[in-house]
Amino acid sequence: MSDAFQALSRRVLPLAAAVGFALVATPALARGPDGIADVAEKVIDAVVNISTSQTVEAKNTDSDRGSDERGNRRGANPQLPPDSPFSEFFDEFFKNRRGGPGGGNSPRKVNSLGSGFIIDTDGTVVTNNHVIADADEINVILNDGTKIKAEVIGKDKKSDLAVLKFTPPEKKITAVKFGNSDNLRLGEWVIAIGNPFSLGGTVTAGIVSARNRDINSGPYDNYIQTDAAINRGNSGGPLFNLDGEVIGVNTAIISPSGGSIGIGFAVPSKTVMAVVDQLRQFKEVRRGWLGVRIQQVTDEIGESLNIKPVRGALIAGVDDKGPAKPAGIEPGDVVVKFDGKDIKEMKDLPRAVADSPVGKAVDVIIIRKGKEETRKVTLGRLDDGEKPVEASAKTTAPVEAEKPVTQKALGLDLAGLSKDLRTRYKIKESVKGVIVTGVETGSDAAEKRLSAGDVIVEVAQESVTNAADVKKRIEQLKKDGKKSVLLLVSNGDGEVRFVALAVK
Repeated sequence: MSDAFQALSRRVLPLAAAVGFALVATPALARGPDGIADVAEKVIDAVVNISTSQTVEAKNTDSDRGSDERGNRRGANPQLPPDSPFSEFFDEFFKNRRGGPGGGNSPRKVNSLGSGFIIDTDGTVVTNNHVIADADEINVILNDGTKIKAEVIGKDKKSDLAVLKFTPPEKKITAVKFGNSDNLRLGEWVIAIGNPFSLGGTVTAGIVSARNRDINSGPYDNYIQTDAAINRGNSGGPLFNLDGEVIGVNTAIISPSGGSIGIGFAVPSKTVMAVVDQLRQFKEVRRGWLGVRIQQVTDEIGESLNIKPVRGALIAGVDDKGPAKPAGIEPGDVVVKFDGKDIKEMKDLPRAVADSPVGKAVDVIIIRKGKEETRKVTLGRLDDGEKPVEASAKTTAPVEAEKPVTQKALGLDLAGLSKDLRTRYKIKESVKGVIVTGVETGSDAAEKRLSAGDVIVEVAQESVTNAADVKKRIEQLKKDGKKSVLLLVSNGDGEVRFVALAVK
């Protein structure tokens, strides 16, 4: 027995002794259902390795590592025990990716490895966009080792999905089908198959830990979270249910070390199917467009707008050339249902709109001044460079610090919009209202990121033109017993957002 093994045994045994009674009582089913082996045997030939090469400018430093999995550094060696039989393999593998001994600043080829899966016998493969992004050459490696050159049919950065095509060999190839990710339940067993650390077809199993996860990686985040082991190289590989159906595409992990800690994310098959269909048909994704800027409906905003229970997406701005404008949707409206789908929170609206066909006429249910109204909107097409925009909190910095103060309210110094103040704060002539010239430190207004140069356009959905108007409206709301006051605030360029401030 090696010294390393004896040391490892000494570390493990005390823990084993402490939980020994639990180990005896653990049922065999805790390792997973018996069907995992059958599913893996049926589908593993449809899972492929994706090998790409790219010519890059070499840097004589180990810090040039790029990104392989989201949030993880490409080139960071896995943390392996010093006596591991894989340590020599990984040292050589990652050394080659950094350009080998000597480095140098001349262009060099970098090889990357990911995963994918075949969805028809014609050789169509689904993978992640970040697996093949900027690649000069892409090859698909079948489970038996056959390597075939592939071409990109289409890719979509926003969903991080891509479709490839290769010419199948003479022998028959295996393809897999999509399942319905909407039917997934928490705790349901799932199987991930992929190419972690270039080790080839590797099967891991776990459960669905959560659904509808938003990890702030894109505008349409709606991930399946799983504890099935997913590591670098698993990107683009399939997540199967126990019927052998693809219910997700493994895309991202959260890990401080780059290895699996039991928190992995997969794009749901419902999203994947819609994107893949469009990529195969149009070589691009054509998403619906409503033409609005939105905000989250906070508890304070919900109270101010008399929305019970708090829900929906608050319209902070409407594009003059967008479909929402002629439909009569206005800033201050709260969308609670879109084309029959409930909008429970802000992020639900961009997903629902993007999933809708361009040109479709949809019913949009809004709450305006406490009452529900229905608007019919014919959706436009979201330009490739556009994305759903949240209301910006950005303001123009002042040129001078001291401003003439007319009134004080809610921790704000307020003044009328004079020509001098417009010039100092670079406020466009089209912007009307009352300018903020100072914010009290530690006030609710400061916490809500109001700052000098902001312009208050409305108070409680009523326009204001001078500081006295603002103060009068606030005093009235206090008398009415309101806990907060809703302000429509503009920056110098005319971009507006809603801010709810506590009334004290």
